[in-house]
Amino acid sequence: MSAETQTPLKKARQPVPRGIARSGPPLLSYGFRPFFLGAGLFAIFSMAAWIAALAAGWEIGGDYGALNWHAHEMLFGYTSAALAGYMLTAIPNWTGRLPVSGPQLLGLVLLWLSGRVALVWPGPLGALGAALLDGVFLPTLAGIAAVEILAGRNWKNLKILTGLVALSLANGGFHLSVLLTGSAAEAARAGVAAYIMLIAIIGGRIVPSFTRNWLVKAGSTVVPVPFGRFDMLTLGVLLPALALWVALPAHPLTALLTLAASGLQAFRLARWRGWLTLDEPLLLALHVAYAFIPIGLAAVAAAAMGWLAQPSAMHLLTVGAIGGMTVAIMTRASLGHTGRALTASPLTRLCYLALLLAAVIRPFAELTGAHYHLVLSLAGAGWLAAFALFVVVYGPMLLTRRK
Repeated sequence: MSAETQTPLKKARQPVPRGIARSGPPLLSYGFRPFFLGAGLFAIFSMAAWIAALAAGWEIGGDYGALNWHAHEMLFGYTSAALAGYMLTAIPNWTGRLPVSGPQLLGLVLLWLSGRVALVWPGPLGALGAALLDGVFLPTLAGIAAVEILAGRNWKNLKILTGLVALSLANGGFHLSVLLTGSAAEAARAGVAAYIMLIAIIGGRIVPSFTRNWLVKAGSTVVPVPFGRFDMLTLGVLLPALALWVALPAHPLTALLTLAASGLQAFRLARWRGWLTLDEPLLLALHVAYAFIPIGLAAVAAAAMGWLAQPSAMHLLTVGAIGGMTVAIMTRASLGHTGRALTASPLTRLCYLALLLAAVIRPFAELTGAHYHLVLSLAGAGWLAAFALFVVVYGPMLLTRRK
């Protein structure tokens, strides 16, 4: 058989074409574009709606309940979009394969968006239908990530899939708990724990790597300590500490193990020489966000002993570590992948500062008694300011073609 007759047969066996979309809107050319923009816009909407629910009694979430809606959408609405943007951008770097783009990317974005619409207003779907629709997104993302990693034979990053599977299960558990009992505190902790483990794994790779590159370029002879056995030890202690917190948040053993994990994570962070990045907030923001892991774990230990309210400890992890790390990564990735210089503008620095203030202020809400709602509003204002700045500065980059 000639080469000419073989070619059509080979083409017929190829999968559906995908890759960097060079036609159509730039927004669908790479995963970080629609998901980072969607995360920023939804962060504004969800916080504004939550403040309105507290201040004016807005009914959001229908039978799901406003409090459950707020907790779920912060964890599995905003953060899942930021995670999807990161995963769909990082995986091509890991595997050498073309990124998901075009119609396939559009379908994934619409799947995420449909979950947001369904939960804010369940309407004819009802709480169960909305929960089922929302529950499809994370397993789909995990499936796409698995296909890409396996096709690229990138075996070392298969462990990332365990985090996506854990998040999928935590999301499903959250919905099930709300539908059966009206509350989902344990599932919410499970979701937070899964994100913290992902940050410890992924952040443990990118934070020292980016820092090393910048310090070497600046001529510094002091660089982060490379990944080694100590890092494995910190992760080995962090996992059971978080698991114990999920199951027994008020147990003395939880206090002991989370305090040990906090100390190990703090020492791990110190080995990355973050104080040398004061001249570049784009890097410093990564270190500050990671610092909220040992800070949050210490707060979890204090809460387990009854010295601090559980919501105060959790919000140090959610706003400080998860919110801070997602914003730090979204700003850096948006600059790098759109051809901009990797340096923080004055507005980007203000964005970081606003989010930092929100993370620091929010835990005091449970400690201020009569001023509870005022403190919540101040923290919410910091969150809104941070993401408004993100959308204003980075929205145009995400919507237009690479420079």
